[in-house]
Amino acid sequence: MARFAFTRLTYHPRMAFRVAVPAMVAVFIALFGAPVRAQERVDVALVLAVDVSRSMSYEELRIQREGYAAAISSPQVVRAIGQGAYRRIAITLFEWAANVHANEIIGWTIIESQADADAVAAELLATRSFGERRTSISGAIHHATGLLETAPLLADRRVIDISGDGPNNQGVPVTEARDEAVAKGITINGLPMMTRDGFAQQFHIDDLDRYYTKCVIGGPGAFMVPVNDWDQFAEAVRRKLVMEIGQVEEAAPRVVPAQFILEEPYDCLIGEKIWQQRGWQFDDFDR
Repeated sequence: MARFAFTRLTYHPRMAFRVAVPAMVAVFIALFGAPVRAQERVDVALVLAVDVSRSMSYEELRIQREGYAAAISSPQVVRAIGQGAYRRIAITLFEWAANVHANEIIGWTIIESQADADAVAAELLATRSFGERRTSISGAIHHATGLLETAPLLADRRVIDISGDGPNNQGVPVTEARDEAVAKGITINGLPMMTRDGFAQQFHIDDLDRYYTKCVIGGPGAFMVPVNDWDQFAEAVRRKLVMEIGQVEEAAPRVVPAQFILEEPYDCLIGEKIWQQRGWQFDDFDR
């Protein structure tokens, strides 16, 4: 196709330019997917920040990746997108661990149809996740905030959807990153994974859902949905996406809103303290 275009340019410059440019654009889209156009208007710009710290096993990483693919391509999520003012959303997904690790899996992509959602799901399933060292929720929030600040689109709402199976143990305090994002009008929702099947059990905390409520989520309408068993994962993500996209509350157990009323104090540095106490035991593992 490219050679045909250049042949036309040689003999018929004006006509060839009209033919060649659309042809080359078509080739680019076929190879790399349709890019987000500058200043595209969407109902919500959604960053999916997915934990791949080494406390998660290979099987858990697989379930997580497949769960996001199934949720994004579900008819319920596509229907929620169609109920918005612009009937389209923009998403990007990256995997995180330490504050220096942010691996983009899906760049900014517009979803406005079932076909779009299916394409994103297929892209997620085309590769696999790899565990990485440490757990920096604050680093993930900072990276997600940067993606939203530089996104080539206009969104009525900007949301960070962050999953994780443990507290912050590296980087700046998570509350600092949260408060900076919220001050910019960004909502942070949480998906704390309360499972206990991976490695490094000493770094888990029993009340991770409460940690997320007190220390991680924030902004207008913020909420979190805990996952207690990996069998629930895809359904929890689907339910959460529907709520984030359509701002529709489903009849669901344990959807917890952000707590803005000061109750008893909570130690949001608990992850850092656990690492200081026990981290030397895992110098080679380095969760």
